[in-house]
Amino acid sequence: MLSSLTITEAHEHLKSKKISSVELTKACIDRIESVDKTLNAVIFQNFERALAEAKKVDDQGMRSHPLAGIPYLAKDVYCEEGVPTTACSNILRDKTYIPPFDSTTTKRLKSAGAISIGKSNTDEFTMGGSTESSCCGPTRNPWDTTRVAGGSSGGSAAGVAADECLFALGTDTGGSIRQPAGYCNIAGLRTTYGRPSRYGVMSMASSLDTIGPLAKSVEDIAIILQTIAGKDPMDATTGDVAVPDYRKALKKDMKGMKVGIPKEYFIDGMNSEVESAVREAAKVMQGLGATLVDVSLPHTKYATPCYYVLCPSEVSSNMARFDGIRFGHSVSNPKDLIDYYIRVRTEGFGPEVKRRIMIGTYALSAGYYDAYYRQAQKVRTLVLQDFIDAYAKVDMIIAPVSPTPAFKIGAYEGDPVAMYLEDIFLDPQVMAGIPAMSVPGGFSNNNLPIGLQIMGPQWGEEVVLRAGYAYEQATVWHTKRPPLSK
Repeated sequence: MLSSLTITEAHEHLKSKKISSVELTKACIDRIESVDKTLNAVIFQNFERALAEAKKVDDQGMRSHPLAGIPYLAKDVYCEEGVPTTACSNILRDKTYIPPFDSTTTKRLKSAGAISIGKSNTDEFTMGGSTESSCCGPTRNPWDTTRVAGGSSGGSAAGVAADECLFALGTDTGGSIRQPAGYCNIAGLRTTYGRPSRYGVMSMASSLDTIGPLAKSVEDIAIILQTIAGKDPMDATTGDVAVPDYRKALKKDMKGMKVGIPKEYFIDGMNSEVESAVREAAKVMQGLGATLVDVSLPHTKYATPCYYVLCPSEVSSNMARFDGIRFGHSVSNPKDLIDYYIRVRTEGFGPEVKRRIMIGTYALSAGYYDAYYRQAQKVRTLVLQDFIDAYAKVDMIIAPVSPTPAFKIGAYEGDPVAMYLEDIFLDPQVMAGIPAMSVPGGFSNNNLPIGLQIMGPQWGEEVVLRAGYAYEQATVWHTKRPPLSK
């Protein structure tokens, strides 16, 4: 099945003319039409345009770039010129917002010859950890369709795992790339804040949002990052930092590397199979030449409460732009402008978005700003300092992605706090703005994927990718395919 190829494999076939980009794109389209009624990973199909772009790649002989002719899915918060962008929210569901421009990331991919075949499902405005808040309904996990694919980039992760595309774009504000990658047994990278541009990507929490790739191998992640990383004049938060050759950094050993094992990431109540998988991964790395070092990140337990003050505070501000005036959901016969705003936002936003707007507005309000928002920012600094201190002793840190494998759809209905706690190992990296990647790390007894999280220092994607690649090549987990992909 052509759609099951990695980027590296597909590039070799395209370069040697064993296959064409049109054939590869058609294979992904056929796959989507075959399995997506079950998965619900793709919420907008861009097939006609994708085939035209694939033909253009073939006709022009664009085969030098490793992404030329490679089909991908973009999470439905990435703007693409002429393609409806809804953030999977009823406030934009009528396709009234059609961007007149490309995000910097999709523009860079287009320049490389990559083929966008559609938009992937996400929690509404990326708020959630299961895609259950999407107005399009939840995405199902290819390993067990009664379970979530994770969130908020669940559609992207499921699409890659089920061979609907060769890679996908996601965003990570609180683990939204790493958690679904872990649940679906693929690789997913949260980049350093400011490494790739966020221009043209709908914001949830502007000081926390990052973008990144999801793919079938660590080498594929390196290829994508090489293409999308770098300073962008359209995004002042991008760092003016040299982009290294990520593929050149990939090695099959970890000689000379010091791997931190943080005691705070092995807690009471976590799934014993998850803990065993991570500790076994540490032994594998030791066998590859790494030195294991115990480290402490003492403020870890405060990161998630801190996140759920800071993130909603920024949500409260960012969601104010969706008022139904220039685009989006509208209502008829309002009593006045205030009534119009109230009805548009009441009808347009789902429960999770409303919840975060209210929490954030409260945290920013007079009398509570100092008690909540200001204190949370102080905690954020302490979390960052923990990582700075740890990286003075080690090159990288490993930990679980999530305390449990993928949970059942509806398991946390009515209990949002319980779902928030699934992010307990994912929020500290967000507070610190550092890179972290999920790679396949094993399976539970009931054949559910377990993700291994590899964290690096700021701008340290090279270290993360090297460790992830060495571990991947020494294990078989990434070669396992879900029942739905067979």
